[in-house]
Amino acid sequence: MAELTRRRLLEGSALAVATVGLGGFRRALAQPMQSGDGDTEWHHYAGDQANTRYAPLDQINGENFGDLELAWSFKTDVLGARKEYQFEATPLLIKGRLFLTAGSRRDCISVDAATGELLWMYRLDEGARASNSPRQLSGHGCSYWTDGTEERILFVTIGYQLVSLDAKTGRPDPAFGDGGIVDLKRNFDQDIDPETADVGLHSTPLVARDTVVVGAAHTAGDAPPIKDNVKGYIRGFDVRTGKRKWIFHTIPRKGEFGYDTWLEDDAENAGNAGAWAQMSADEELGLVYVPVELATGDEVGIFRRGNALFGESLVALDIETGERRWHYQFIHHGLWDHDIPCAPILCDIPVEGRIVKALAQPSKQSFLYVLDRTNGEPVWPIEEREVEAGDVPGEWYSPTQPFPTKPPAYDIQGVTEDDLIDFTPELRAEALELVEQYKIGPLFTPPVLSKPGRWGTIMSPGIQGGTNWPGGCYDPETHTVFVYSKNQPGVVGIIPNTDESVSEFPYIRGIHGNEPRAMSPMGAAPSNPLPPRRPPSNQQEGDGPPPGILSVQGLPLLKPPYGRITAIDLTRGEHRWQIAHGETPDNIRNHPALKGIDIPRTGRAGNLGPLVTKTLVICGEAGFYTNEYGIRGAMLRAYDKATGDEKGAVYMPAPQSGSPMTYMLGGRQYIVVAIGGGNYSAELLAFRLPPGVV
Repeated sequence: MAELTRRRLLEGSALAVATVGLGGFRRALAQPMQSGDGDTEWHHYAGDQANTRYAPLDQINGENFGDLELAWSFKTDVLGARKEYQFEATPLLIKGRLFLTAGSRRDCISVDAATGELLWMYRLDEGARASNSPRQLSGHGCSYWTDGTEERILFVTIGYQLVSLDAKTGRPDPAFGDGGIVDLKRNFDQDIDPETADVGLHSTPLVARDTVVVGAAHTAGDAPPIKDNVKGYIRGFDVRTGKRKWIFHTIPRKGEFGYDTWLEDDAENAGNAGAWAQMSADEELGLVYVPVELATGDEVGIFRRGNALFGESLVALDIETGERRWHYQFIHHGLWDHDIPCAPILCDIPVEGRIVKALAQPSKQSFLYVLDRTNGEPVWPIEEREVEAGDVPGEWYSPTQPFPTKPPAYDIQGVTEDDLIDFTPELRAEALELVEQYKIGPLFTPPVLSKPGRWGTIMSPGIQGGTNWPGGCYDPETHTVFVYSKNQPGVVGIIPNTDESVSEFPYIRGIHGNEPRAMSPMGAAPSNPLPPRRPPSNQQEGDGPPPGILSVQGLPLLKPPYGRITAIDLTRGEHRWQIAHGETPDNIRNHPALKGIDIPRTGRAGNLGPLVTKTLVICGEAGFYTNEYGIRGAMLRAYDKATGDEKGAVYMPAPQSGSPMTYMLGGRQYIVVAIGGGNYSAELLAFRLPPGVV
């Protein structure tokens, strides 16, 4: 395997130079859509409405994966006024055409799936409306609808408008909305400014039956400027006309279900609670499954006291009416920004002699919650267990949180001394000294007031998870979920807000001695907030901050793996296998303190989504690494889905940034994945086997 990797990396260096200039629900669970002559299709962001990201194809398999070559590539540099480096789209495939959003302006494009040739491009310049949006760049992609005759591609623009295009031409549908566009900042059950309102969306709309379901996303809430931000209501639109069919109030109004889970009038005065993640749908049951984020305040909830539905809840809505059928709250009054980050995976699983119409929800906290999708009841018991309260004045703390009994957590939860780096006794001693100046504890240890000697709570998973927006995939043959997760802790400290121009909140996330932090434009705060500077040498021991930012001599504070893939058997609620995913980072392999120490592959932290086929689990790496020949890049890796054994790897000039998909076209199987990051701008790569290997 090492020789194979070296060969592909060497071949890949030339590749990098060459490409710089360039039917029914149950069926959806079982196989990709067929399109004549053995060709397959990929109609939804994750392959199907169930979000399985599965295709039973095996032309590319463990014996030949390492022989994959680049069929074509598509750079997105010309799409938008500046290059993009955060390319998160997964294309759709219909009748030999790929459809996706791309570029810094979020153009919608169609590409020939065999050659990578651009077929059409739709561009909408939204001016200040886009530049003020909390959700920038190309987003996750687009959606598809057909009645068997007409075909439509739908996507949400940066400026929060829903566009319907003719799939053949890329021209707006004149029968939809106003010239093909529905302004999502109108008819929203609230009055907001069309240019400055803090609402947008980077996920794809969900199309089920003849309804388009659209969520909402906002700026990260570490230091919310106002408590009554835009409310992230969910809406359903007629796919033919663009007319609003229904709206669901994620923050209940007086008299609506869930209102009494808020204290006093907090529900009237709160905002956010959008659904920024992908959604799933079961057309047979007539349900759409909506992951809802927190109301205003990611780590401070003093203006959303109580369990405050529907924060951090999965809500099942009637596709036709938007009526709530059921909900399940995974975290009560969350203080860790652990929104439900991805769509639940819908699956029919055999459990104790019966078939359960289930869903499996990956999470930032690295639990896989498994529920009956008809009614929201847990398939295995989920226990309410007591958790610790914090010390922030005016905060409301839930006395308990839900803990699944099965499956077990698939990554580290909380921080103990046993989790600290231990490559050498010296490194471990430094790690122990560092964490003495923070609060550590199990999952759901609350954020604390930051002060010298206790700068905040080290939480793991950090703010971004565990698992984030790419989610997992599901193999219906073995009833197995495959999910990537990362082990990347973060610090959450709470400080008094001394500047009302920054936030209306009296307390915000921060570290004692630091100015309030700027918000992330993509709605996800950095995992490691900066600690204050070290004090002058004449200060007393213990007065100053710890040396470093959750690192020891530049090495991660916690033990590896830093990224892993876990296979979870849904028939028994147990792990089948778990492997470190991603080559050991350069700074660890080359660190002087680790010279002569044999360190197994550590994996790498990022936001990644795997793909599962007839025999393989396929996933690219996060981040760059440099091999012994000086070649910098990342690998697309394949594992035996039954055992986790690595079966092959191919070179990519940059890390995976969007989740991979696969299809058969003209008798050949393709794997397509978006890459980008660092100083390498966004690119779509399509791999296939050489003619002599097929």
